[in-house]
Amino acid sequence: MKPPQDERRAASPVPGEPGSTPQPCAQTYPGYEALLTTVAATGQEPDAAEVESLRDFGERAAADGTTLRSLVVRHLAAARAAWPGGATGAGGVLAAVQLAVEALCEGYERAQQLAVREQEAARREFIDDLLYGRGEPGFLAERAEQFGLRFSHAHAVAVAEGPGPYIEGDLVPRRVERAVTGRFGERNILLTTKNGRLICIAPGDQQDVLTYFAKQAYAATDGGRAAIGRPHPGAGGVVHSYEEALRALELAGRLDLEDPVLHAADLLVYPVLTRDRQAMADLVRATLGPLLKARGGPGPYLETLAAYFGVGCVTTQAARHLSLSVRALTYRLERIHQLTGYDPADPRHRYSLQTAVIGARILNWPEKKV
Repeated sequence: MKPPQDERRAASPVPGEPGSTPQPCAQTYPGYEALLTTVAATGQEPDAAEVESLRDFGERAAADGTTLRSLVVRHLAAARAAWPGGATGAGGVLAAVQLAVEALCEGYERAQQLAVREQEAARREFIDDLLYGRGEPGFLAERAEQFGLRFSHAHAVAVAEGPGPYIEGDLVPRRVERAVTGRFGERNILLTTKNGRLICIAPGDQQDVLTYFAKQAYAATDGGRAAIGRPHPGAGGVVHSYEEALRALELAGRLDLEDPVLHAADLLVYPVLTRDRQAMADLVRATLGPLLKARGGPGPYLETLAAYFGVGCVTTQAARHLSLSVRALTYRLERIHQLTGYDPADPRHRYSLQTAVIGARILNWPEKKV
């Protein structure tokens, strides 16, 4: 008879893992010797119910902390001790022993799989609660210690993305995890995935861990991008740092930043510029709105301004970056001056134009009306 499901779930540590409680010796399946005697006498193999009872016994043995080796050895020893003397059905008895051992191992593996699934579910639930800022802080901190995090210290979060989404168990997350834990160990570091991205949570004073994770993720994702949030204290600090890293990745996409590893601390000026979104929208419309009248739309001119400001207003470098001739680039700059009234080469106009270009990228103008 199977034990109640609740009892089986409550007592399911992974055998051989920390937290399991090994027993002095393994017990054999009740009636095992009688089963072998019956097989020897009748030649009939154990029926399906008996095989399932053997699986249940193997599952309970795993939950009790018995090792698989001990379980198998004890049953083989019992089979040898109970071997029917003068039995003519030796082949049938050996087949029954094989069937019994297979059933015991299947039950044992079933318990292992159940324990692993429960551990994975608990880990995923904790990660979701942590990164979404859910749950009571004290209980969250208690659960965090099970995964190596101590909220008495500040933590920072690194987030990496690649050309496709990733989930735990994929080749890329495993490769990155092996590289990071191989160098720094597993203590106080939590590696996971969330919404298709790779995540690393580490103490805030261990920036080398986060930087190394970002570099490994960049290599493993074949040219992806990573962002590192600032350190913040407590469970709420993890959420704050995680959100900073996400915003940095979003900004990098909007502004076409080419750095493979971004630090949220280096991008603080952008949230400041867009804190008053209405004022930024007004600036974009007033400064760049006339470019809507240009042949081909404002796209090429915004690209030209971004490249020109990005290289320190050096015409030859900007032309090379855009694969244009210096003459073509100069024509575009003059056209911008004619349409907007702002001269990109004039220091008095440069700041307004550059700020408006940044605002246009962040607000996704002109694709989105502002």
